[in-house]
Amino acid sequence: MESRKSEASTLELSPPLRNGWLERIFKLSLHGTTVRTELIAGITTFITMAYIIFVNPNIMADAGIDHGAAFVATCIAAALGCLLMGLYANWPVGLAPGMGLNAFFTYTVVGTMGYHWEAALGAVFISGVLFMFLTLSRVREWLLNSIPVSLRFAMGAGVGLFLGIIGLKTAGIIVASPATLIKLGNLRDPGPLLAAVCFLMIAVLSYHRVFGAILISIITVTLAGWGLGLVHYSGIMSTPPSLAPTWMAMDIAGVFNISMISVVLAFLFVHMFDTAGTLMGVAQRAGLVGEDGKIENLSRALKADSASSVFGAMVGVPPVTSYVESAAGVAAGGRTGLTAVTVGVLFIAAMFFAPLAGMIPAYATAGALIYVAMLMMSGLEHIKWSEATDSIPAIVTAIMMPLTFSVADGIALGFITYVVLKAGTGKHKEISISLWVLCAIFIAKFIFL
Repeated sequence: MESRKSEASTLELSPPLRNGWLERIFKLSLHGTTVRTELIAGITTFITMAYIIFVNPNIMADAGIDHGAAFVATCIAAALGCLLMGLYANWPVGLAPGMGLNAFFTYTVVGTMGYHWEAALGAVFISGVLFMFLTLSRVREWLLNSIPVSLRFAMGAGVGLFLGIIGLKTAGIIVASPATLIKLGNLRDPGPLLAAVCFLMIAVLSYHRVFGAILISIITVTLAGWGLGLVHYSGIMSTPPSLAPTWMAMDIAGVFNISMISVVLAFLFVHMFDTAGTLMGVAQRAGLVGEDGKIENLSRALKADSASSVFGAMVGVPPVTSYVESAAGVAAGGRTGLTAVTVGVLFIAAMFFAPLAGMIPAYATAGALIYVAMLMMSGLEHIKWSEATDSIPAIVTAIMMPLTFSVADGIALGFITYVVLKAGTGKHKEISISLWVLCAIFIAKFIFL
């Protein structure tokens, strides 16, 4: 009997003894996982989100940022975010500069509004600091609960539509027209054709759950472009480019302009709701929700996410956010922060592949943009279409983002429409205090700016 007890004790202690310091940091045995499983999960997550190291620098370059510096900044910001999420929150979630938010940064704040990219980085920094403040206080819960569900989902869908327009325009699938504003481009040109092939290839491979569908499609189309003489080989590996052009280049003083309020709020709201939705979804799949409904270390995960945006602005990227692609790693067995740390280490290693990133053509990344845009629009299914005072503001929010070429203006118009419709139909009790305040700020913006 005594020997059985001794044997049982040995079995109970074997995971900690076998994994050593990794067990102490990540509590692997408590989460029913192993080092091997976590490493495989981390590799899986990295491959599903690695497209960002090609896409983000291309978008940032359109804002006037040095492509090499943007590439290194993307890798460093993603690595820091992943390491923070893994070591501090012990969550299996990968982070990187947010898709949609990077398009808003380049094509609205810099392109349409005319701000320098340094001022745009300043807005990212301030929004990150505000997100940290909200996360550290109870204001976050109050704000999250006070924004109507329909508007939350509409914001994500609208960012998707905006991203889709950017992708279609970048690919040349749609072009400017003096008569109709936009029209179909020449699909006989190799650029639009290869972008369309990339998008369709991603969609088909993703449907069949092919591992790394986006990355495979981007590289395949790039090779096709190389075969057609559209891409010039410049090597695979090299010393990482200098980060100096973007390091601490943010212009915080430039943010203290009344017209930048809506920009900061747009970064904040889209980032906050996107993060909350992603983390809660991944938590469910990773078994981080207790029997009482509480999510393990959710506060720490939110702090890690918000802090990552602050660090990201310092190195020179748009808001860093949690990636829904992390669900792929969770499906592969990832349950702890070791998964996220693995992703972070792989992003650091990716810095040495700058020549490869520089060869990826715009039409290849455009196909990925269009596909990600489609995924982001799926939130529209959660809108109450039978209730006009919910569905109409949601439609205004989603549609006006691409039509005004501004995420900030789409949010502002959607919020104003919601308040007016609810108040005008006798449903003013459904309007929270924060919505009244935000509506007043947005109306003042349109009147005075």
